[in-house]
Amino acid sequence: MSVRTAATAAAASAAALLALAAPPAAAGESEHGRLFLTVSGAQNTWTRGLQLTCPEAGGHHPHGPEACAALRRAQGEPGEVAGENHLCTREYDPVTATAEGDWNGRPIVWHKTYPNACALDVATGPVFRF
Repeated sequence: MSVRTAATAAAASAAALLALAAPPAAAGESEHGRLFLTVSGAQNTWTRGLQLTCPEAGGHHPHGPEACAALRRAQGEPGEVAGENHLCTREYDPVTATAEGDWNGRPIVWHKTYPNACALDVATGPVFRF
């Protein structure tokens, strides 16, 4: 087998594996993503995290369909999610949210620190509600 033929075969195999690994889109939903979401306390005193796969087909996120819908409207950008307006105390107990993964094949790396968990919830709605 020539080097050129071997390279072509390897490229075709890689493309086939990537196609099999991609989650299928549900009818009417062309956007998909896989994000590892974390929330950590001040100075990383605690961390919780999970993987969100959209369109949600099971998974461990307690509000997966709502989180996927919010991210779909924000084109996969956690910082662009239209949050939910509700009142919060002015308590300063910072939390940092991160999202890493991909949305429609585009890499996502995002993090932001909020003054408290309520402020995170107001800003990001169901996405980090786990």
